[in-house]
Parts: sequence; structure tokens; C-alpha cells
Amino acid sequence: MQEILKRALRQIPFRPPARVLVAMSGGVDSSVAAALMHHAGYEVYGVMLKLWSEPGREHENRCCTLGAQVLARQVAHKLGIPFEVLDVREAFYRTVVQAFLEGYRAGRTPNPCLVCNRELRWQVLLAYAEKIGARALVTGHHARILFTPEGPWLLRGRDRAKDQSYVLSWLRRSQLARTFLPIGELTKAEVRQLAETWHLPVAHRPDSQDLCFVGGDYRGFLRRQAPDTVRPGPIVTPEGKVVGTHEGLAFYTIGQRRGLGVAAGRRLYVVDKDPARNLLVVGPEQARYRRGLRAVQAHWLTPEPPKEAFEAEVQIRYTTRARPARIVPRADDTFEVWFQEPVADITPGQAAVVYQGDRVLGMGIIERAL
Repeated sequence: MQEILKRALRQIPFRPPARVLVAMSGGVDSSVAAALMHHAGYEVYGVMLKLWSEPGREHENRCCTLGAQVLARQVAHKLGIPFEVLDVREAFYRTVVQAFLEGYRAGRTPNPCLVCNRELRWQVLLAYAEKIGARALVTGHHARILFTPEGPWLLRGRDRAKDQSYVLSWLRRSQLARTFLPIGELTKAEVRQLAETWHLPVAHRPDSQDLCFVGGDYRGFLRRQAPDTVRPGPIVTPEGKVVGTHEGLAFYTIGQRRGLGVAAGRRLYVVDKDPARNLLVVGPEQARYRRGLRAVQAHWLTPEPPKEAFEAEVQIRYTTRARPARIVPRADDTFEVWFQEPVADITPGQAAVVYQGDRVLGMGIIERAL
């Protein structure tokens, strides 16, 4: 136990009894993060953000719902720490949900966690930390922050199967500098072991797999919240042959094979979308692969943005592995990625996150495949 505690807390540059703010979601990771800081002697304040939920769906078993609030309060009570809920429903809808809907309307597949972390969660929580005199914000993400004289570096979590550095890659360096991620030094099994040892009521709560405001059916969510996305159009091959009709581009993802409603005598996959002409492009397996991509809104976590091409690894989705590539920065806050081997299902709207080993160098939003 002591070895686990020491490993989890070794990156923190100041000692207890300093005050810290812990973001609690009602899940096992954030609960153990709070317990770790408490048992190490820090003065812990717990806080949860009350996010927007669709009317009538507030009780679903997801992050930051009413049920999660009850669990987080139980954990805080057991630890004997203050706990507060901050109502950010209006800001969440305006900042995160509307951007999500606009992304799908434009034919992209957005990742709302990137926007939420940078533009809402960290902004609100760091401001609240400053208000109560907390030295830092602590979260239960499976990632690490290395503090160096040149500034903070974002690293992958020790448990690569649970690594969340991808969704934290859009955070600003100034935000990382005031953040600690003790769970990132542990495996998921060790996190649950600590939760059981401390008899936390969330020890066996399953991990959330869905977007916090969507649930499992994003297509149903779009139909309810953005009915204008139900806009049927042609399904075509790369050569332009019409082979069917789609329900609306928003209801399909790059790489999708099932549910296309096309009888072609061979397996077909979604390989592209053409929002200007409302076309869904399908093709055989080999048509999924591309050698490169163009990313916009380049965001570098290096002390200085790179100016010359360099070799690294690039991850194009949260659930895929990083692939070796050559990164070519441009002067207009864009960069190109050229993979050593063709990569399947490059998806506009997702992040292209650049790694060297465990270290996150930067990221950009995929605009198109090359």
C-alpha cells in the first residue's frame, strides 16, 4: 500500500498540508484520487460540475448525473472532506453540446471531451481552486504530468489500456502547470484495490463508456436535438456510382460497415463524406486507407512550436494506437502527417495527437485525409 501511495504522489511538487481541489465525478478513479490526497495529508476540497442532461434523462448511470452526485457525496462524507456541486449546465450546453451538434451538421465526427476539458472543466475548476485558495486541481484521469524547469509535460498513463492523454491533449500548458493526476501512475487494478481497501462505495462501479450527455445512442440524440441532420441523400462509390440512400451524413462514421443498407455483393465501408453535395461515399476495404492527413488548430505542448519536419507517432482516435509518421508543421497553425504505412479511417473532426514515446508533443483537429 505504501509503495502505491508513494508512486501515485511522487510527481507532486509541494508537500501536505497544502489545500487542493479534487474534481469528483462519482466514479472510482476520481474518488480514489480524492482519497489518495486525503490519506497523504493534503487538505482536500471535493467538487462536482453539474452538467446539462436531456430532460427526462437526468437519472441515467453516467458521469455527473444525480446518481453520481449521491455517490460522490458518500465518498466525500466517508473521507470527511467538504464537497460542493457547481451548476454549469448553461455553459456546458453552450460550449460543448452546441459545438458537438454543429460538428455533425458540418459532416464531421467531433470529440466533445477535447472542448469540454479545455474550454469548460479546467476553466471553471481552476477559477474555483483560486477562489478557495487551493494550490492545484486534482483529477482522476489516467495520464501523467511531468514538471520540469522548461514547463509541464503531458504523458501517457502507466496503464496504457486506460490512457486518457488523448482527450487531455488540447489543455493549455498554463492549465497543466496547475494540475495533478495521481491516478496516472497506477493501473486500473491498483485503483480498484485502493478503493476496496478504503471501503469506498464506488469500488465496483463500472467505468463509463459513453459521452456524458449522450448515452449509448448518439444517433437518437441527434434526432432529438438536431432534427435538421436527418437529411437523406445518395450513397455513392468513389467512382460516383449511386448504390443507395443514406438517412443523413451525421448518422454514419468513417470506417462503418454495418447498417449501410447497400447490397453490393461485397463488403463496403464508409470511406468519405461530401457535405457540400450531401454524399456518403462507400468503398471496399482498401479504400479506407490513406497515407496522410491535414490538421488544423495546431496546439503544441512543447516549449516552442516546431518549425521543421520531424518524426514521431500520431494517434488519430481515442481507441486506436499511435503510428509512426513524419509531421510537417505549417506557418498557418496547421500541420500535415505522413504515415510510414497507410492508416485506416482518418476521420475529420477527431484529434491527431502527436507523441514521442509517452510524451505528448501536441495535437490538431483533423480537417481531411491526404
